[in-house]
Amino acid sequence: MSHKETPEQYARRNEIMRFGYPGYENLKYRDDYVLSYNRRLRLPNWVCEHLTVERLRKRVADRSKCDFTIDTSVHPMFRVTNEDYRKSGYDRGHMAAAANHQYSQDANCQTFLLSNIGPQVGSGFNRDSWEHLEKYVRHLPRSYKNVYVLTGPLFLPKLEQDGHLYVKYKLIGQHRIAVPTHYFKVVLTESHNNKYELQSYILPNQPINEKTPLHRFQVPVETIEKASGLVMFEKLPRKYITEVQPQFN
Repeated sequence: MSHKETPEQYARRNEIMRFGYPGYENLKYRDDYVLSYNRRLRLPNWVCEHLTVERLRKRVADRSKCDFTIDTSVHPMFRVTNEDYRKSGYDRGHMAAAANHQYSQDANCQTFLLSNIGPQVGSGFNRDSWEHLEKYVRHLPRSYKNVYVLTGPLFLPKLEQDGHLYVKYKLIGQHRIAVPTHYFKVVLTESHNNKYELQSYILPNQPINEKTPLHRFQVPVETIEKASGLVMFEKLPRKYITEVQPQFN
């Protein structure tokens, strides 16, 4: 336990990270989520949340009282500012969704720290397909005892005319924030009889037809692990996990 943590914060952190850390680079502990920050890309590598129906039902936070804010825990050389997003053509997209953390004002506002944000296409993605996925995940705790969510950016290769694969991405703002080609979300559910199911999604960071069902973006978790260099929920042996289709679209 860090000397700055209360016993309650330490217990909550362990609860969120119950099944292991995907990686250990520049860890940041918040009241209700944990993230790993990539200084070079100016993005989170991953963000982990633990959702329960009891926490989601407690809605006391007022989102209008939260502002997108510089994360002062990040070294000054690698911080992101709101000015970086201004006139960039991209939304400030949450990794830990604000609507997942309304049980307290502090927890809600912590999701607006810019270390929890990535550049996302607005119409057709952040305000549509990605939001649809977030709402779907938020629905799951109604049916499960615990829901663990890992979210982050991906930079996937594309085959060019010369027959070679290239990873290309845009940089925005004075601080050169990398714009991911895709985003991932890996969802581990624990049932009331202690059975575990896994759903893994990759969505392209581009406008997506609103009629495209969620299952079209579902992939084996290993696809995300190989692309990101992260290992998801490592403390839970895969033999105890069943990969399943989304419950609804």
